[in-house]
Amino acid sequence: MLCDDCKKNEACVHITQISPEGKIDKNLCEKCAAKYGNLLLQQGDKNFTVNDFLKGVFSKAPQGAAEETAGPDLVCPNCGMSYRDFQQTGKIGCSVCYDTFRRQLTPILTRIHGSSTHSGKIPLRSGGKLVVQHELALLKDRLQDCVAREEYEKAAEYRDQIKALEQKLATASETGDAACQ
Repeated sequence: MLCDDCKKNEACVHITQISPEGKIDKNLCEKCAAKYGNLLLQQGDKNFTVNDFLKGVFSKAPQGAAEETAGPDLVCPNCGMSYRDFQQTGKIGCSVCYDTFRRQLTPILTRIHGSSTHSGKIPLRSGGKLVVQHELALLKDRLQDCVAREEYEKAAEYRDQIKALEQKLATASETGDAACQ
């Protein structure tokens, strides 16, 4: 199969990009794949790993981040990992690293995943309950906002919706309803 970009060389790397617009699959040769992640592939190198790919992606400074990485090297106060270490390994040391390196990671995650937030998936078994709980939390936040802005009529609507959802959760847990657990 030929490379989707240059249409000259044999494709040996498959990249799938998922974004809000949809899924894009690309089959690339080594040279074109190197452009996507600044990968330095050697012909015949069979030991190329995901870590090598991540290292190539993360070592390439995102747009607007050049001045941030040029300053003093940031170090995570929890695990002691520096941003330079992250660039070399492509791995985060701990959960605090995400907060410590937030300014540098946000453009990278957006470039790779299309977003810098993780929405995750809801398991089938407990999905209904999680969706209702999430909606409850949103309604409670909206209720507080309305009370703060003194929009009491709208707050009363949210209060009624919250009561209905709480009753639904209570009924579902008593009956073992799978749609809400």
